[in-house]
Amino acid sequence: MEHIELFFKSIFIDNMVFATFLGMCSYLAVSKKVSTAVGLGAAVIFVMAITVPLNWLLDQYILKEGALAWLGAEYASYDLSFLSFIMFIATIATMVQLVEIVVEKFSPALYNSLGIFLPLIAVNCAILGGSLFMQSREIASFGLALNYGVSSGIGWFLAILAIAAIREKIRYSNVPAPLRGLGITFIITGLMAIGFMSFGGMLTGGDDAPKKEKETAQTEQVVPAEENALVENTKEINE
Repeated sequence: MEHIELFFKSIFIDNMVFATFLGMCSYLAVSKKVSTAVGLGAAVIFVMAITVPLNWLLDQYILKEGALAWLGAEYASYDLSFLSFIMFIATIATMVQLVEIVVEKFSPALYNSLGIFLPLIAVNCAILGGSLFMQSREIASFGLALNYGVSSGIGWFLAILAIAAIREKIRYSNVPAPLRGLGITFIITGLMAIGFMSFGGMLTGGDDAPKKEKETAQTEQVVPAEENALVENTKEINE
């Protein structure tokens, strides 16, 4: 259940684009065509699916306070968390370089269409944000870290795919001159973000229900106890 909840929450509720507005540079620049948006989105999913779990391992076994205890008791007090940014970015840059080599080898057309934005995945704040959110949310296991990386990548992929499809259509629409280009794109992005916010009740509602049931049960237990105490006090007064 925890894996399913994290998967859907990362895609719809905590979407990298619509909830935190990360990765907007690539999102706006490469979303003019669906074909290029699909290619970049797939590359982002691949990079996040690898870098988030790898960075989780780095954080758990090297960077966080006490992570080096596996080397011996004398290393248990070491805290290398100040190296998080450097290590995370190094991991991301390595994976992006691998993706660039693979895309150039097997799809030269996609490589040329993505241009400079393919190597710029290395500095895409959505990629780094995935690793930092993983660290701040204290994800407990490697499986959850892999789940979070894949689902966050899918969320970013859906966002850029949706805006690319819309931008291809609005080319033939009568958009007012001051709003053409990035203006209408930002407006549509804001409306899509509002739409994605509506998914918030999909998981939070289920979490609140058990709490309400528990509170109701506790209230039902307290009320009879108060009634019994009142009856006993009344009897003592009458006597």
